[in-house]
Order: sequence, then C-alpha cells, then structure tokens
Amino acid sequence: MSSKTPYQVLCVCLGNICRSPTAEAVLRHLCDAENLNVMIDSAGTSNYHPGKAPDSRSQQHAKKRGYDLSALRARQLQTQDFKKFDLILAMDYENLDNIQHLMHRAQQEFGAAALRAEVALMSQHDCNFPEQEVPDPYYGGSEGFEHVLDQCESSSRAWVEIIKMKLEAKV
Repeated sequence: MSSKTPYQVLCVCLGNICRSPTAEAVLRHLCDAENLNVMIDSAGTSNYHPGKAPDSRSQQHAKKRGYDLSALRARQLQTQDFKKFDLILAMDYENLDNIQHLMHRAQQEFGAAALRAEVALMSQHDCNFPEQEVPDPYYGGSEGFEHVLDQCESSSRAWVEIIKMKLEAKV
C-alpha cells in the first residue's frame, strides 16, 4: 500500500510546544497503527521556544492517553519545509495565514515547481470539528489540553483516511 519514500506531514502551531507536538504524536500513532509509510514532524511559525520540549501539561495529558511527547523538540517552520513535506497542517487560521505567507517566500526563493507541500487546516476533513481551530491551551487549564487531544485525535483519524488514499494513488 505504501511506496518506498515516506509521505511526509508537518503539524504547525505558533510555538511548537502544545498543539503541534500533540498533533504530531497522535497522527504518528494512528498512521503507525495502520502501517502507513508516513514521516511526521512538527514546527512553530514563531521562534519562541527553539529546542525546548513540549509544555509539561501537554506531555502529562498526552501520556494519560498513551502518547509520548518527551523526545520532541520545538523548531521554527522554514522555507525548506515546503520542499521536504507533502502536507503541512495548520492548527488555526492565524498560523495558516503565516504558513501561506512563508510558502510565498519559499516560491520566490526556490520556484513554485520545487515545492511539494499542500497546506491545509488540521480540521479540514474532520466531521466532529469541521474546519475549527485547534485552540491554544497554553493560558488555560487542563480542560484545554484535553480538548486539544480530543480534536487532534478526531482530525488525525480523518487525515489518516486521506493519507491512505494518497498513498494508494502513488502505488
């Protein structure tokens, strides 16, 4: 069902310490469960937390559901990412705009033909959270981190089905 080259997905939020590492871990878990040849990473549109581990609250809530975020480290989205990744998933509309702005810079830098990335909202195909932003839980309580997990699980299940179709088309 999969080709030799992995399908590459990048999950993106603002700081890369709450939402996008959670989305990375959840999507990786679901893709691995389906034996899909997919490589998943995460990044932030800002450079607020380079090299830092995910927020301890994100790690704690994710661990309760069986997701380990401890090895992940924050990094900033780069123009080269548009050449490397097949799919870049934004957690919210502001980051979607920032990603599209950086993609325009990547087109100027490398030429449009050199870019591979499709850019989409994390919840674009999600029936439970249709085109809704994954809210930033950073300044809230534990319910915010649980909501992020709920929404990332739901949206990731929808993306797994889309990715399966894309991989089948590559074969």
